[in-house]
Amino acid sequence: MGALFWMWVTALLGMATKYAEALLAIKYREKDAKGEMCGGPMYFIEKGLKWKWLAISFAFFGAIAALGGGNMLQANSVADVLESSFNIEPWITGCVVALLTGLTLIGGIKSIGKVAGYLVPFMAVFYILGALIILILSYDKIPETVYSIFSHAFTGQAAFGGFLGSTLLIALQVGVSRGLMTSEAGLGTASIAAAAAKTDLPGRQAMVSMTGSFLATIIMCSVTGLVLGVTGVFGILDEEGKLLTGATMTVTAFESVLKGGGFIVTIGLILFAFTTLLGWSYYGEKCIEYLFGEKAVPYYRVLFVLFIIPGAILELEIVWKISDIFNGLMAFPNLIALCALSGVVVAETKTFLNILKAESNSPS
Repeated sequence: MGALFWMWVTALLGMATKYAEALLAIKYREKDAKGEMCGGPMYFIEKGLKWKWLAISFAFFGAIAALGGGNMLQANSVADVLESSFNIEPWITGCVVALLTGLTLIGGIKSIGKVAGYLVPFMAVFYILGALIILILSYDKIPETVYSIFSHAFTGQAAFGGFLGSTLLIALQVGVSRGLMTSEAGLGTASIAAAAAKTDLPGRQAMVSMTGSFLATIIMCSVTGLVLGVTGVFGILDEEGKLLTGATMTVTAFESVLKGGGFIVTIGLILFAFTTLLGWSYYGEKCIEYLFGEKAVPYYRVLFVLFIIPGAILELEIVWKISDIFNGLMAFPNLIALCALSGVVVAETKTFLNILKAESNSPS
């Protein structure tokens, strides 16, 4: 439970980080051969800092990270929940998800945006409503759960279920890594998507982007953590004597209170994982495009689709370790650039605030 506290901390700090990332991405973005806007850390590092080597390192690690945390982890989550709910073999799930992803990627960014636009709002509302029903039915256990979150965060007892840790240091490490993964703050990937947005000022889209950390971590993860706490599923073993983790633990939590509640988790997770996977495919493509040009993108798409299958089959722990390693390698050049370009962020923000002030004072 203690790791959830550190996820909150990461999300709050991450809101400022995502603001800076998005602002820089839009300021230094450019059009590609198809007329689409391209941006992100590799562009603001090269154009803002003139450090081509650092821009290349981000793009390289970003393309690989998209295959790990953005691809394999999502496929693994879907395979895990379908195996626990319907006894579907992970390799079958991997093949089906790979096929659906391949068909979607043929349509490019417009197809990705259309699919995500339909699925994400439905998924979020569907899942949160189910979680809120459980919290209302178990309202008397909420105070105890909240106390556990804060007490375990500082006493080093965050050692249950998906929050694997036995010391304060590990609770902090897991909370931060999971918080970064859910909000993408500091990774630089969200700014790649922000650069494609239609906006007149960098500051406007930057403010929109920073809300992602709040919604993904503060809202979604908090609701999930509270449900896991009030249902008491931490530390429960499955039929094979293994500790419940990941999606399986969440399914168990929902089923323990709501009849058929596991279907809420299953449907919500599948929609969330699939749209996240599609988003990461776009991040990876843009990194590859920066490194090798547009001709390399189709080959990367094939590789991306193929990586889904081993991601679905591998153990969750292995997939998380792969994700954490490459996320860290990707975040390093991005954070260096954010610090070095902080003056630009401040100057652009002042300009943006002055424009907002002028707009508010002007007659409608």
